[in-house]
Amino acid sequence: MKLALNMYLILALLFSGVAANADNGSADKRTLMVLGDSISAAYGMKPEEGWVALLNQRLAAQNINTVNASISGETTAGGLARLEALLDKYQPDWVIVELGGNDGLRGYPIARMKANLAGIIEQSQTANAGVLLIGMQIPPNYGKRYTRLFSEAYPALAEQYDITLIPTFLESVAVKPDAMQEDGIHPNANAQDQLLAVAWPEIERMIQE
Repeated sequence: MKLALNMYLILALLFSGVAANADNGSADKRTLMVLGDSISAAYGMKPEEGWVALLNQRLAAQNINTVNASISGETTAGGLARLEALLDKYQPDWVIVELGGNDGLRGYPIARMKANLAGIIEQSQTANAGVLLIGMQIPPNYGKRYTRLFSEAYPALAEQYDITLIPTFLESVAVKPDAMQEDGIHPNANAQDQLLAVAWPEIERMIQE
């Protein structure tokens, strides 16, 4: 009877140790969230082909989980409206913001776009998440003034909130016809590794800080 009781106590201690280790491993896992539009939502391709999915594969070895909270057609207003619930649910350590392109293509006021992006940055920082901002570009046919104000919005926000900006995310692929889908706006599956290559140095720097 004593032998059986001793064996039971030993097994109980062993299993409690395993449970504790499992809990610690889960607690140590960090989360990076991407809040973007179709560029990050893998529009026109399989989700696993997108640059965020490729990023997830790279970060998995570092015990970092990647949440892709991107939606095709998303605007800065939509991202801001969804952010509070996303922060509560995933509690990310870092947030990559890739929004504004649809605002520009729809001719939305730049001041409103900047205010929405500012709200996203402030909420993320208040939630103790590091923020990386990805700048977007729009075609020049929107007029010199609008195009200039649009392009100036991103570095102004990065300076105001002391965050890192990737200013030319699409530039390396936009000039390559074989890297773009037929609409001329969205990079295709062949371009996704290049997008990750552009973003990776700043992402790596952010997660190591």
